[in-house]
Amino acid sequence: MAKKSAKRNGNNPPEKVFRIGFITASVFGHEIETDEGPITVRSVNVQKRYKDGEDVKYTSSFNLAELPQAVRVLQMAQGYVERAEAEIILG
Repeated sequence: MAKKSAKRNGNNPPEKVFRIGFITASVFGHEIETDEGPITVRSVNVQKRYKDGEDVKYTSSFNLAELPQAVRVLQMAQGYVERAEAEIILG
């Protein structure tokens, strides 16, 4: 299955967001064209929201206490992506 082209939108909102506390895993879908037709490929972004004074910022660094939350939101995102891709394969 060869990729022909990818459609990218710079302002692509997440398809699904999983959140525990200040840790989130966002699932993004990207449609690509293949020899067999268009398919959606998903990717996951994990980040932590925090305040720096009055500013809200985001980071992909986690301390030891935050790792279980990061692992859990990743597991939730993994399950979502697996189900979404299984539906595509099963039709």
